[in-house]
Amino acid sequence: MSKQYPSSAFATAVAGRGAGRAAARHNRVRLTSEGQRAGRLTYLMVGLVVLISIYPLYYAVQLASLTLDEMHGFPGLGFGSMLWTNLTTAFEAINFGQAFLNTVIVAVTVSLSVVAFSTLAGYSFAKLRFKGRGPLMVFVVGTMAIPAQLSAIPLYILMSKLGLYGSLTAVILPSLVTAFGVFWMTQYITAALPYELIEAARVDGCSMIKTFYHVAIPAALPAASLLALFTFVAQWTNYYWPFLIIGSNSSRVPLLTLAVANLAGGNNQNYTVMMAGVVLSTFPLIILFFVAGKQLVAGIMAGAVKG
Repeated sequence: MSKQYPSSAFATAVAGRGAGRAAARHNRVRLTSEGQRAGRLTYLMVGLVVLISIYPLYYAVQLASLTLDEMHGFPGLGFGSMLWTNLTTAFEAINFGQAFLNTVIVAVTVSLSVVAFSTLAGYSFAKLRFKGRGPLMVFVVGTMAIPAQLSAIPLYILMSKLGLYGSLTAVILPSLVTAFGVFWMTQYITAALPYELIEAARVDGCSMIKTFYHVAIPAALPAASLLALFTFVAQWTNYYWPFLIIGSNSSRVPLLTLAVANLAGGNNQNYTVMMAGVVLSTFPLIILFFVAGKQLVAGIMAGAVKG
């Protein structure tokens, strides 16, 4: 707990003006260090970051509301009257319902799998003692330096030999666990979970699995929530691997990224409808952030206080 100083008025009345000025100076320093007061420059920088982040989405919505002639002209910053029409056209053209369902299946399955396996591996690397732990962790981290393009061909051949080409299973399997997720959970559990809690659970008669379930998971929940969010967004916007492994079956097994990309096919490209498809595919992510944003921030802050 930070040291408390008396108010400047109280200090002046009791010990004179010098003590009052010292108390006021100490209180200003304390308020700034505790993050209770932010300067104009801070608000300016935060506002600039927000504007830069929002502008691409604003531009996509603006283009989706225009006609082709208006888009090729000088639309300025205003919106047109074709937003609902273009959204409806894109919705029907990309088979939005099936593409949305498939994308949710992939994103949710991969997110749950990555969180489960990464938390287990992170707990093992952080708190268990076994031979080869250090070199194995270095190997896991080292795989993060390998570009995804180098592993695409072996994975493509493997999935084809397994008879999974063109299926959602082939999209999901290679992403069930990630090196980044293992590294992320290892670092968090190392700092957030003291050995004393593990020893206390062992003294109470908990097995290794019960200790992990009752002690490690509650401690790792903030980091696991953030990892789930990152993984969900990455899978929702993933295009490279689904494009390779689904290929010509993209019309039969649609995903949102592939379906939106198909809007760009042909010689007569309607860019306003393409932007409408982008807005449709992005809108569920915006809803997710609005719904889960406060809970995620609260969990992160709780984990930071506990750590």
